[in-house]
Amino acid sequence: MRRHPILSSLARVTSHGVRTRGVLTRRLTVRRLTAQRAERRRFGRGRFGRGRSSAQSGTPRQVAEVMLGEFGWSSGQFSCLDSLWMHESGWNVFAENPTSGAYGIPQALPASQMASAGSDWQTDAATQIRWGLGYIQQRYGSPCGAWGHEVAVGWY
Repeated sequence: MRRHPILSSLARVTSHGVRTRGVLTRRLTVRRLTAQRAERRRFGRGRFGRGRSSAQSGTPRQVAEVMLGEFGWSSGQFSCLDSLWMHESGWNVFAENPTSGAYGIPQALPASQMASAGSDWQTDAATQIRWGLGYIQQRYGSPCGAWGHEVAVGWY
């Protein structure tokens, strides 16, 4: 059975045998993880995606906060970026919109355009963040500009 990358990062699932009236059955126990443990499990300590190390370390939020400066923005823009990408993808590298096909943390459409930021665009948070910040800079000027558009129009 294949593990689902998102669900397995949000809960701990254990299986154990239970004998009732001489019949052995399997019972699953699902325990929801705290947000911090879920984020660590999903991205590892200083890693992104499926165990690949990245040039950037930390959670996707931490990486994005550092990258803001690379695009000429102050840390004051982070609250807008956090609101935007929490709304769009929940900062999930594997988030996919089933209707449109938008993918990743920035919900790129088409998703393959993120390949311009790196060949690991499907699994690497830093690559997706770099592409998303470039898109925001070109189209809206800043994360607060993009968030303002999202709030006013319903998309960015």
